[in-house]
Amino acid sequence: MKNTLFLFLLIACLQAPAQKPKTFRPFIQPCDCRFRVDSSYIAAVPPALKADSVYNPPFDSSFQRQCGYLVVPENRKKASSRLIRLPFIIVKSKNPGKKKDPVLSTSGGPGNSSLRWASGITRSSLIQDRDCIAFEQRGTRFAIPYLRSTELDMAWREAYRHNLSKDSMTIVGVKRYRQTLERKGIDLAGYNSDETVSDIHDLLTALQIDSVNLMGGSYSGGLMMAVLQKNPAKIRSLVLDSPLPMFTPIDEDEPVNFNEALDVLAARCATDSAGQALYGDLNGRFRRYFTAIANTVFYFPYVEKGSTDTLQVQYTKNELLDAVVSNMLNAATLKDVPFIINEIIRGNHAPYIRRYLDRIFNVYPAPDGMRISVYCADQSAYHSEAVIRQLYALYPYMMGYRINDVYKAMCDCWKAPPVSPVTKQAFYSAAPALIADGAMDPACRPLYMAEISHYLPNAQCFLFKNRSHGVGGKEMFDMVQQFIDHPYRTLVAPAPDIIPYRVP
Repeated sequence: MKNTLFLFLLIACLQAPAQKPKTFRPFIQPCDCRFRVDSSYIAAVPPALKADSVYNPPFDSSFQRQCGYLVVPENRKKASSRLIRLPFIIVKSKNPGKKKDPVLSTSGGPGNSSLRWASGITRSSLIQDRDCIAFEQRGTRFAIPYLRSTELDMAWREAYRHNLSKDSMTIVGVKRYRQTLERKGIDLAGYNSDETVSDIHDLLTALQIDSVNLMGGSYSGGLMMAVLQKNPAKIRSLVLDSPLPMFTPIDEDEPVNFNEALDVLAARCATDSAGQALYGDLNGRFRRYFTAIANTVFYFPYVEKGSTDTLQVQYTKNELLDAVVSNMLNAATLKDVPFIINEIIRGNHAPYIRRYLDRIFNVYPAPDGMRISVYCADQSAYHSEAVIRQLYALYPYMMGYRINDVYKAMCDCWKAPPVSPVTKQAFYSAAPALIADGAMDPACRPLYMAEISHYLPNAQCFLFKNRSHGVGGKEMFDMVQQFIDHPYRTLVAPAPDIIPYRVP
């Protein structure tokens, strides 16, 4: 009898409908616009951050702010996932007749902090008619947790201090880095663009925003497109500055992107009489020189800060290439690149190698954990090493040099699962977009504007002939204002060196 009763109860339990797990509802935790800095994941990263320190963004006190943390699961695929906090700042327009579709911005990188945008926007015309929202992505500096540790920085220092292989020490540092974060309870599978896209939509829902204008640059340009892809109903318009579309395999493109940008820069020098005399055949001489030194090891006498011992530090073409690429990416130093190339070819390496080593030993330049996680999930998981080898055959002087500071060997150690294949696919949308890029952008070429506009037929694209990555500036913001006010109206370029970019 007891066995019969037990069997009856067992069958009843099996036949009963399974109870659905409760759906988590993201919520807002208000705060006073002084964001607590999560230093429990930081080991001596300057500036020193104490456990009880706060971040109080500089701000025009004449504007009203609403601040808070969006509270969401760290990993939405796990029912037992812990909660994380993502700060945001809403700068309130003082216009009583303001529009109901705010502007939301988040920074690129991936891994850069986004909150400082809120202080700058008070000087923009955008705030006249709309509230503006700065949203900090998960894992970045003022999010809780912040994915930062210094094991990779320390491994790089060790490599240069003892002339060890930087590639080998990078793998050592990445393993230590991952282990440190995991010991803190970080679930690295929760840090990727799919989760950030969900975060942004959860923020819109929690703030009861039905229509929004999205702004993003570089990586966050592609991120904003993914936000559109997930739920286009709430997206009124997009502004994309030097965007990296999700469907682009950047590591397979970037060596070509750099060389194309260098060709444009060299052509500018060739058409200028003074520049031609100083910098004639700039790209040809650059390639010949770097090909000639491709396997050369140089030595530089370097005294580490706080020491009296002189290190004979090894360096190769890679550190010299870094000087060229980093200055091309920087709008303020783009004009100096021809001079830098000439100096390197002349053998004057010292100022550039010293600057490079100063960063290694004093600045902690290794990527944040969020940058590693996103690049591994979004990019490396979908890259072809065979294609990258083809690039090295085309550009042998770039063999072994990686423009991106996150690459497949690191990702094999980091073990971040890939984003959804759907996120990596191109998609069509009628949403209006303003897209801009610099002609000498060595990272995200204007080609990407053409590719995006193929899928977004209501996009308007503009080429800034004298700019690099991240055009910014007054002309761009004037165009942004006009576009957001009337996103389907044809824009007129405000200056001769800004031209519409259309595919024939």
